[in-house]
Amino acid sequence: MTLQRIVAGVFLLLIAALAGAFYMNWKTLGQLRTVKAFVEGYVFAEAVAACERAPSTTPFKWNTGTRTAVVGLNSVRPDKYTVIANYTLVADGVYCDYDPIKKKADIGSNFLERD
Repeated sequence: MTLQRIVAGVFLLLIAALAGAFYMNWKTLGQLRTVKAFVEGYVFAEAVAACERAPSTTPFKWNTGTRTAVVGLNSVRPDKYTVIANYTLVADGVYCDYDPIKKKADIGSNFLERD
């Protein structure tokens, strides 16, 4: 009888711990989405300005574009110690990768065949 109570108690504690873990994960992901949206909004104006004034044979026109899309803030980790962030915009088939750290924009005409 005592063993059954101990097993039931451990089982209830396990369920409570899992529920707490899922709740904390849900709250953390919500905060992370909020921070990401804030950063993307902050970088957006800089990215548009840098992309429009970047020299290129294919002009990038966000404000006068008919089909515009924000791909978003992405990061690549080539090794354990380096993170490369970029913000990608697409306007009328021309894409622009903006590096918020270096404040540099690269423009290309084929989004799927880029480096």
